[in-house]
Amino acid sequence: MSETGAPPGRKLADPSTLARIAGLELRARAVVEGVISGLHKSPHRGYSVEFAQHRDYTPGDEIRHIDWKVYGRSDRLYIKQFEEETNLKATLVLDTSTSMNYTSGAITKLDYASVTAASIASLLLNQRDSVGLALFDSGLRSFLPPAGTPSHLRELLHRMETAETAPKTGISHTFHDLAERLKRRGLIIVLSDLFDDAAEVRKGLQHFRHRKHEVVVFHVLDRAELEFPFREFAQFEGMELEGPLLAEPNALRREYLRVFGEFTEGIKRSCREMVMDYVPWVTDQPLDSSLAKYLSQRLKG
Repeated sequence: MSETGAPPGRKLADPSTLARIAGLELRARAVVEGVISGLHKSPHRGYSVEFAQHRDYTPGDEIRHIDWKVYGRSDRLYIKQFEEETNLKATLVLDTSTSMNYTSGAITKLDYASVTAASIASLLLNQRDSVGLALFDSGLRSFLPPAGTPSHLRELLHRMETAETAPKTGISHTFHDLAERLKRRGLIIVLSDLFDDAAEVRKGLQHFRHRKHEVVVFHVLDRAELEFPFREFAQFEGMELEGPLLAEPNALRREYLRVFGEFTEGIKRSCREMVMDYVPWVTDQPLDSSLAKYLSQRLKG
């Protein structure tokens, strides 16, 4: 029995259990243990969180280093850089706008994203990589440049635990601001519901690629946002200063699902076209197995 009172093993990383664990560090520890266990059970042995970076191909580069899978998706040539070629600098970009406070279940999108960020930070720092943190809502609210010390992890956790939410999301200019601050090419890990104009989201992400960063987008969503399961006549409250709406859900469902589906598909398509990982991140899924699955896929190349 753990000190949280929860049974040992994978159930520690279930959303309902994570919601009852006090402290981001303990939550992340539960997830990390499950991730490592999951990776060890995969056919790709030799646990490693190796986020390989890409750079544009230039004449003279060895052809054997071209990432042909990326070429097949994008029709552009990129060279894959491995861990021994570069010390990785990763930056976690966490959305703290009030829409991230939404939950229809045990855990809010912000809590789920924060535990994800803390777990990734722990994994990367254990690999002696450097990790930074950017918190944003309508603008960039907090920025901690990448570093690789144990005390740095504590500061990352503290900033996430004490972050205050604010209405409105300003993704485009926030990402432009951050892209200009990150002088050295590295890995950008975005954790957000991306509730902004899809064209503006694309512009912001595009700036990261323009600066030669590798980008991973964790699209953090609640199951209810994906499926709109509401049945009873209700008043829907906007979480970012939108006015309330009295509505009969059955009359709205088809149009809502159409519009929301177009939005998510547009974000996914933009990421694919810009050679970014797009990861649907739904808050009712066990975090450890979801993260282990994603990392295992990356290890496969």
